Amino acid sequence: MKLDGCSALITGASSGIGREFARQLANRARTIVLVARRSERLADLRDELLNRNPNLDVNVRVVDLADKTQIELLIDSLAHDKIDVDLLINNAGLGDSGAFATGDAIRNEQMLLVNVVALTSLTRRLLPQMIAKRRGGILNVSSSAGFLPIPGDAVYAATKAYVTSFSEAIRAEVRGKGVSVCAVCPGPVRTEFQQVAKRPGGQPETGSKIFFVSTARVVRAALAALEADRPLVIPGFAMKFAMILTRLMPMPVVRLILRLSPGRG
Repeated sequence: MKLDGCSALITGASSGIGREFARQLANRARTIVLVARRSERLADLRDELLNRNPNLDVNVRVVDLADKTQIELLIDSLAHDKIDVDLLINNAGLGDSGAFATGDAIRNEQMLLVNVVALTSLTRRLLPQMIAKRRGGILNVSSSAGFLPIPGDAVYAATKAYVTSFSEAIRAEVRGKGVSVCAVCPGPVRTEFQQVAKRPGGQPETGSKIFFVSTARVVRAALAALEADRPLVIPGFAMKFAMILTRLMPMPVVRLILRLSPGRG
């Protein structure tokens, strides 16, 4: 998909990777719809984008994607304002770090609603119009966590496994119909996500610095992959190499590693 002149909708746009998507598309898109819960941050981002490109049409939608009713209202508002989205960036996501047995049931439900249900619903509502016009792109922000079951991130990793699998299936269904679908599977990225996912009193995230990538690098890689019509992208050489090895690993070996892993309580 060619991004110049696109009409993009970005979920989770108020910070992190979502905000960076908006910044990198500001001089290429015709219209950008910013979707998130925090109205003040969205307003600040809108002003920033308009300073970069005064001709850009920037729309702000304050939406809680854990609320199905608000998703429907979002879709209705796009139709009312005659905004034909041809680039959907499903970036919004929630996490929770800690043992599943001690987790908050409401938090688990919110993760499922945002990471799985909202992403699926928005794709279902916007994909048909892309197919009809034979032009469109869908970027689903998944995670390298989705390639393996991860103790301490059981629900989050499972939701991202869904996102990656769903993206591959939809991509196959729309082959030859003018729509590109790509799953973005970054490793650790320094954003607010880790702070929100960490439970009170929980241990800080650890890991080698070589696996961390910047939000700018993630977004550049994602947009380039979509334009090249690639099915999946793992930003950063170190994480890409690690995931190739991981996916080649026999499941008995994976189970042994998981059994030796302390997880996170």
